Formats: sequence, C-alpha cells, structure tokens
Amino acid sequence: MEKLLNVSSSPHAYKQHSVGTIMKDVIIALIPALLVGTYLFGLRALLLTIVCVVSCVAFEAIWQTFTHQSLTIKDLSAVVTGLLLAFNLPATAPVYVPIVGAFVAIVLAKQCFGGVGQNFINPALAARAFLLAAYPQAMTSFEVPEHFIGQVNQVTTGVVGAVTAVDAVGGATPLVALKTGNMFAMPTLLDAFLGNIGGCLGEVSALAILLGGLYLIYKKVITWHIPVCYLGTLFLMTLIFGGHGVQASFTSLFLGGAMLGAFFMATDYTTNPMTIRGQIIFAVCAGVIAAVIRLFGGYPEGVSYSILIMNLAVPLIDKFVKPVRFGGGKSCKSH
Repeated sequence: MEKLLNVSSSPHAYKQHSVGTIMKDVIIALIPALLVGTYLFGLRALLLTIVCVVSCVAFEAIWQTFTHQSLTIKDLSAVVTGLLLAFNLPATAPVYVPIVGAFVAIVLAKQCFGGVGQNFINPALAARAFLLAAYPQAMTSFEVPEHFIGQVNQVTTGVVGAVTAVDAVGGATPLVALKTGNMFAMPTLLDAFLGNIGGCLGEVSALAILLGGLYLIYKKVITWHIPVCYLGTLFLMTLIFGGHGVQASFTSLFLGGAMLGAFFMATDYTTNPMTIRGQIIFAVCAGVIAAVIRLFGGYPEGVSYSILIMNLAVPLIDKFVKPVRFGGGKSCKSH
C-alpha cells in the first residue's frame, strides 16, 4: 500500500525558522555583548549571567513538571530569557537578585499565561521592572570601568542632590546629566558607543549590541522597522525637547537600554504587532514614551517601561491595523 500523506488546505507557506533556530540565532547575536560585559566588569558579570540562565531553565522545567506539561527547555527560549535578564542587571547585583528575577520572568510573566508564544509582555523586562521596585538600590548601583571612574568623579558633584555616591559613579549619571542639562557629566560619543561607561552588564556597549542586531536582520529573524523607528523617534524627541543639540541627542541612543531594547526586547515576536505597519506604530509610540520618561519623568531611564506599556497596547494595534486578506487587496470586491 502506498504511503498516505496528510495535506492541509491551501495556501501553503514554508518558513525556515522554528522556535529553536530563532533562539539559537538570538543567543549568537547576544554573545558580543556578553563578551564585552565580561571584559569590562570581570567574571562577576559572567557569574550573574550563568545564574540567570540556569535559574530560568530550572524554573521552566520545575513548573512544567509540576503542571504535567511537556518540557520545552530544549527550544532555548528560557536560555534567551535568562541572557536578556542578565543583561538588564548591574554587575554588582547580589546573586539572589537574578534568581528572584528568573522566577518572575519564567513563572509569572511567561508560564502562567501558557508558555512561549502566549505571554503578553516581555518576560525579561517584566522581571526588570519588578526588581527595580523590589531592590531599587541593588538595581541602580552600577559599576564602571576603572579608567572611566576618575572622569566621572570629576563631574558628578552637584548633578542631583538625591543621587547617592554609588549612583553618581554609576551608569545612571549620563542619563541624569541628560535630564538636568549637565553636559559635563555626559560621556563622549566614542565612550558611549564602545561601552566605556557604567550601566547594566549587557547594555553598555552599543557596538556589541549593534553587531548582534545586524546579525539578526541578516538572518531575517527580525526586520529593521522596529529598531530604526524606535531609535529614530527617541532621537528626534530628545533633540526637540531635550534642547542639548544633535551630538548629545545622538549619544543618548547609546546610553541605558535604548540599543538593547530596540534590537532585542521590542522585536520579541509574541509581544509586538503582526503587521509591519503595526510594528512601526508600536515602535514610534514606544520611542515617544521612552523620551518623555527620560526627559520629564522622575526616573532617568524609560526604555523598559516604554516597551512594557506598548506590549499592553499590541492587541489594540492588531485590532485596527489588520493584514490584507490572502488574495485580496484594495481593489478586491466581494460578490
């Protein structure tokens, strides 16, 4: 008897990507930032990354075992969440902080809503927002490369009275300087681009993140629309309302989590709109929110919250920005 084949109804579409292959590409794209973070902040950065990854994988396995689900840790999505969570932590964070963050990211933000593909907010950013509320001092005490400490110490006096000594020497200082107009505390464009500044261990080197982002675009894992529209909007808003000129506005793109958020967080398949037009709306609105928080809010960084807020707006965007029906178009008429 001939072998029977089950064929679904047309139309048929073939995609070379699967969850596993996509996650492998994302891991490869994150390696440059991990190497730079380890070089700048030492083995402590690598330790925190390992703790994050192991904790995320462990929590996913424990939850799925407890709820009698099939284990999905081989798809590497938990590994990617662990890496992104680690990249959002300062190298000085206590070891228990990434463990708590991994629980929030995997169990509360991901598995409670059905697992990979079902979460409505980015798990790593949800964990970061929780950790900022739960451990504000640990999450805002940044270490900077030793050769940069002297430069920062010379200009941090009087930036903001409420900023602690640790914060003043840390990566928050350039963004606080941008908010307050203290351009003497801003790093040079080259320092910000290469990573000679304080900050979270995976955010500091814009060059490393850009290399990873371009790799994802080359592999067609992501498109350029969200990163370009997000960063472009953030730049224009900072230029228009910041009042610090083109160079400072351009440098601000390399500070905080702007580059990491644009290429690796906002482009998450599950939490951004389905259509290109919807993704552009998503990115522009997120860029506006990030700039407003940076320039006028009480917190110097707004990337995480801008993406999380727009994650919640994705169903609304998808409702009003619908793709064209297959075989249809503007000239298509119903009979």
